[in-house]
Amino acid sequence: MRKQKITIELTVFDTIEELSSANQELMRLAVKARKNAYAPYSNFEVGAAVLLENGEVVIGNNQENASYPSGLCAERVAIFQAGAKYPGISIKCIAISATSKNYTVDKPAAPCGNCRQAISEYEVKQRSPIKLFLMGETGEVVVCNSLADILPLAFDNSFL
Repeated sequence: MRKQKITIELTVFDTIEELSSANQELMRLAVKARKNAYAPYSNFEVGAAVLLENGEVVIGNNQENASYPSGLCAERVAIFQAGAKYPGISIKCIAISATSKNYTVDKPAAPCGNCRQAISEYEVKQRSPIKLFLMGETGEVVVCNSLADILPLAFDNSFL
């Protein structure tokens, strides 16, 4: 038997203003997208902005349903739309921002497990990492250089 330690390295910015102007704009698009989220049940609104290799930006927001499994998270709305509208174009990065009508989201909101798996699929498909910018409604911004940073030991097509 042997033990293996898995560590991750993230970059943390105290405020959105510390990001490059291009990354600030991408995060602002995620914030704008979250304002159109349909979240009448959870009151937790998430916006995502996907920057593609060709410079296009595709946005998404969470869409809930009274039958909870029927809803879809902002990240998957955005990446699936990007895949449908721009097939074969790689995703460079995704900005994600969340807010709640019930409390202040003052820490970065990370993708749920389903979204991590979906983003991982795109990293495998395009054979390149996808950078993530994560933010609540206030406070710091966490940057992951790859989805693999927050989903070690991912399940992919090599298991099939």
